[in-house]
Amino acid sequence: MTMDLSLKGKKAMVCGSTQGIGKATAIELAALGAQIVLFSRSQEKLQEVMSQLAEVETPHEIITADFSHPAEVKEAITSYVDEQGGAHILINNTGGPPAGRGIDADPEEYRVAFNLHLISNQVNAQALVPFMIRENYGRIINIISTSVKEPISGIGVSNTIRGSVASWSKTLAGELGEYGITVNNILPGSTSTNRLEAIFQARASKLGYEIEDVREAARKEIPLKRFASSDEVANAIAFLASPAASYISGINLPVDGGRTGCL
Repeated sequence: MTMDLSLKGKKAMVCGSTQGIGKATAIELAALGAQIVLFSRSQEKLQEVMSQLAEVETPHEIITADFSHPAEVKEAITSYVDEQGGAHILINNTGGPPAGRGIDADPEEYRVAFNLHLISNQVNAQALVPFMIRENYGRIINIISTSVKEPISGIGVSNTIRGSVASWSKTLAGELGEYGITVNNILPGSTSTNRLEAIFQARASKLGYEIEDVREAARKEIPLKRFASSDEVANAIAFLASPAASYISGINLPVDGGRTGCL
């Protein structure tokens, strides 16, 4: 049997889709035939991304909200579901918390990050799962970090919050499997995005190094000796979203060039 990667007739909501991994994912899922619902806070930037999506039978759509305010996210996605029904695929993705040691972070930083990631993910899932159940097809894919396997030095808040999302995801995988819904996590390693550059800049400033020296040290830690492109991460996401991944659920999938030192 030929592996089925087609998403024709499926609708995918992609959060944080104005840049980086989110944007690459929206482009890839559209190329596989999915109708895309772009979800982020900037209408203008989302319009730019929409112009780059492959045409499908039903026009792509846009909804906007600031993910640091879960009530705003809930209002936006609830209105969308009331009007349009829902989506078969949910890609939970948003920018990570600022770099810094966990012990130095103000407690408010943890609360903000918790809202931005876990609470907004929960709001999105609760809004879309009833549609997925009716359609007997559901994919919830969370873009988190390899830090859920090995904490990464210098991003204490992110390490903590990403871990909570991973446990939430595993819990949902057990609860929703009987409805044909899979729930998985993608763990990007060092990926050429603005986020990675910000981490390198913070590290260089703290240590008094040149940023290129920091980049080179990071590359040397990766067996493939290079950073990922956003497209490479999007390819893994697209596979998990497809019918071909129908029996894969509850996993953490690193896309890190082999850098993570554990299985």
